[in-house]
Amino acid sequence: QVQLVESGGGLVQAGGSLRLSCAASGSSVSINTMGWYRQAPGKQRELVASISSISSGGRTNYVDSVKGRFTISRDNAKNTVDLQMNSLKPEDTAVYYCKSQAPGSFSFYWGQGTQVTVSS
Repeated sequence: QVQLVESGGGLVQAGGSLRLSCAASGSSVSINTMGWYRQAPGKQRELVASISSISSGGRTNYVDSVKGRFTISRDNAKNTVDLQMNSLKPEDTAVYYCKSQAPGSFSFYWGQGTQVTVSS
């Protein structure tokens, strides 16, 4: 059973930074495609950033609205996936979720989410 636990959310002023971390157990982050998603009130959950498995090249992907500001990274030793968020904007306010999916599998797992609030 894969479990994902997010941490690092909080309240920050516009222009500030936060670093989210997703700790995985039951599976290695290095063999899965890992993603950070967010859901703002009244909106659909959207993909923010993803990183493919090492065997798939570890490619990263970002939604246009965060390119140049957010960075996804993986720490294989700690079995975590982090999201460094810089130059935060009020529109980044959302609950951020971590997702894990094995390559070629239809099964995926979600964390419980962590709230990020950016004040103007």
